[in-house]
Amino acid sequence: MKAIILAAGEGKRLRPLTNTIPKPIIKIFGKTIIEHNLEHIYKYVSEIIIVVKYKADEVKKAIGDEYKKVKVSYREQSDKPGTAGAIMGMEDIKKDVIILNGDSIFPKKDLKKILELDGYGALAKKVKEPEKYGIFKVDEKGFAKEVIEKPETFIGDLANVGVYKVSSEIFRIVDRIKISKRGEYEITDAINFFIAEHKFKIIEMEKEFIDVGYCWDILDANSHFLKKLDESEIEGEIEKGVTIKGNIILEKGAILKSGTSIEGNVFIGKNSVIGPNAYLRGETVIGENCKIGNAVEIKNSAIGDNTNVAHLSYIGDSIIGNHVNIGGGFISANLRHDNENIKVMVKGELIDTKRRKLGVIIGDNVKTAIKTMTMPGRIIESGTFTMPGEIVK
Repeated sequence: MKAIILAAGEGKRLRPLTNTIPKPIIKIFGKTIIEHNLEHIYKYVSEIIIVVKYKADEVKKAIGDEYKKVKVSYREQSDKPGTAGAIMGMEDIKKDVIILNGDSIFPKKDLKKILELDGYGALAKKVKEPEKYGIFKVDEKGFAKEVIEKPETFIGDLANVGVYKVSSEIFRIVDRIKISKRGEYEITDAINFFIAEHKFKIIEMEKEFIDVGYCWDILDANSHFLKKLDESEIEGEIEKGVTIKGNIILEKGAILKSGTSIEGNVFIGKNSVIGPNAYLRGETVIGENCKIGNAVEIKNSAIGDNTNVAHLSYIGDSIIGNHVNIGGGFISANLRHDNENIKVMVKGELIDTKRRKLGVIIGDNVKTAIKTMTMPGRIIESGTFTMPGEIVK
C-alpha cells in the first residue's frame, strides 16, 4: 500500500503565516502538520507520495526524500483545481492507497483502524450540524451508499474528514468526473463512483482530529498536545535558579538560564535559549533556535523558529512566525475592555475567533522597533517592520 498526502493548497485563511510557507508545514507542538500524520502511517506503507503545488520547494525542504527509511516522492498538481485534480495523472500506481488531507492532524488510533481495514473505506466524524458538512449516507451495516455535500435534509451525521482507503482504480475514476459548481474537481465525486462499484466501510472516529483553519487554531492545537504531557522530557541544559511548575519538553541544545520561571506545560525547541529571568506560562510553544531574553513574559503563545524576543517584552495569547525579531519594550494587548470576543480580519471579512483573549499574529521575517504595542487580534504582515513607539491599531 502507498500513501498519498494532499498538500497543494495555499491555506489563505492562515495568512500571514502562509505567505511564506504552505499550511501543511506549519508547526504544531514542534512538528509540521504533515509529520504528525507521517508518524502514524509510515509503518504501513511502502511509499509516501506528497502532492504539492503552492510553495512546493518549502514542503520538499521540510520533509526530504524519506521518512524513517520510507521513500517520500512528490507529484506536482496540474492546473486542474480541487482535491480530485490532485490525484489525476497517477495511473502508474497499481497498489491500494490511503489518501489523506495534508492540512489536518488525525489521531493515531483512528488512522490505525483504516490502515488495517480489510477492504476499502473512509474515516468519518459524528457532527451536530450535518448540513454544514459532506455527509456519508450509510446502510445498516455501516457501508456507504454515497457522500452528499451539505445535505438539505437529514441523511445522517457522519461527516467526511478526508481520509480514504481505495484501490488504484480511483485513478481511472477521476478522469470521469466533471468540474463542480464551485469550479473544482471534487474527490468526493470520485469516491461516489468508487462506492457504486465497491463495498466501502465508514469508520466512525473515536478521537477528535485537529483542523487548523485559522491562525488562532494553532494555539488550540498546541494545547491539545501540551495537556497530554504528563512528564517532562529534558535533553537540554537547566542552570541553577530555574523554577519549573509543570511538565516541559526541553529539546537538545536548548538552555534555561538562571532566574527563568515556567508555570504550566511548555515546549522549547532545539538550541533555544530562555532567560536569564524570563517567565513562560500557560501552554506555550517556543520553536528552534529562539532567544527569549531578560524580563520577557510569554503567556499561552506560539513562537516560530529562529525568532528573538530579547528583552523587556510581554507576548500573550499570540502567534509569532519564523525569523522574527521583537524589539525591546514590545507589548501585545490580548483582552478587550468590554470582554467581548476578539475579531480578526481574514480575507476581507471580520471573523469572530470565539476567543476572549487573543494577542497579535505576526508573519515571518518581521522586525518590530522598540516600544511597539499591538491591540488585540491585530496582524503584522510578513516581511514588514514597525517604527519606534508605534501602536498597531
